[in-house]
Amino acid sequence: MIYELRQQTRYAYAAAVPYSSHVARLLPVDRKGQTVRKAALSIAPVPSERQETLDFFGNRICHFALDRPHDELVVRLDAEVEVLPAEPYLAALTPSAEEIRALAVASRDLGPDSPVHGLFVSPSVPLDAAITRYAAQSFPARRPMLEGAIELMKRVKGDFAYVLGATDADTSPSDAFAARKGVCQDFAHVMIAGLRGIALPVRYVSGYLRTEPPPGRERLEGADATHAWVEVWCGGEAGWVGLDPTNGIMAGEDHLVLAIGRDYSDVSPLDGVIVASGAHSLTVAVDVIPLPGPSAKRSLRVVE
Repeated sequence: MIYELRQQTRYAYAAAVPYSSHVARLLPVDRKGQTVRKAALSIAPVPSERQETLDFFGNRICHFALDRPHDELVVRLDAEVEVLPAEPYLAALTPSAEEIRALAVASRDLGPDSPVHGLFVSPSVPLDAAITRYAAQSFPARRPMLEGAIELMKRVKGDFAYVLGATDADTSPSDAFAARKGVCQDFAHVMIAGLRGIALPVRYVSGYLRTEPPPGRERLEGADATHAWVEVWCGGEAGWVGLDPTNGIMAGEDHLVLAIGRDYSDVSPLDGVIVASGAHSLTVAVDVIPLPGPSAKRSLRVVE
C-alpha cells in the first residue's frame, strides 16, 4: 500500500519569541517492509540554521534554529511511503520467553537493532512492581514469546480505556496503569514496563495509522495524530515484531513507522528550547491517505 502522509504542527506563542532551537523527528526512513518514496520537511519561519542527521537508532533528525522574533512556528511534513503487509508469524512457534531472555542477555551485539537496548529501564519507563506482576500473568513457564506478548497486548487493550486528555506526555507508566486509562503513548509505556520487568526485550515505535479504514473495517484508535506501539524481540529468525496495544492488533499495512527508540523520550516528534514568556498553544493535523484512491479525502484532520 502506498500512502500520502501529511502532518502539520503549529505552535502559536502569546508573546514574540526572539530565539528558539529545535529537534524534529518527523521524517520517516526506509525500514524493513517500508520504503520512503519521497519526504520533505518545511519550516516557517525559515530557520537561520538547519542540519539533518541520523541518530543511534537510525531515525532521521532535523536540527534547526530561529534567530529572529516570531509569534508562531509551523512545521509541515509531506511524504509518500510504501508499506508492505507484515510477514505472518506463527506465534506458537517462536522461542519461549525463557529462551528469548537468555538470548538477549547473552547477546554481544550493541548495534541499533540489538535486543540489549530493549531490556533495561529508560528515561520515561522505570520498572513498576505492579506492572511487572500484571505482565507476568501472560508468561507461564515455557510459553512462546510472541504468544505471550500478543495475550499481554490484548489484555492491555481490554483493561484500559482510551481517553484523550486523561494523560500528557509526562505521565508515568505507573500513573497510567493505576488509572487504567490514557492514550497510545501510555498503552505502549505500560506494555514496555511490564515486559522489561520480566527481562524481555521490547522497544517503542512512533508513527501513523491510516486515517480512514478499508470498507467494512472499524476506524483505529489514534488515527488522527501521531501514534505509538511497541516491538517485541522474538529471536533471530522473527526479529522485532510490532504490536499495537491501543487497538489490540499486530502492526501491519496500516501502520507507518516514523521513529524507534527505548521510549517516547527517544522519539518525541518535536523538542526544543525557546527564549520567551507567556503561554503557547499547539495544534497538530495529520492525514494518512492510500494512493491511488477515488475516495481519498484531502482535508487535514485537526487535533487540538
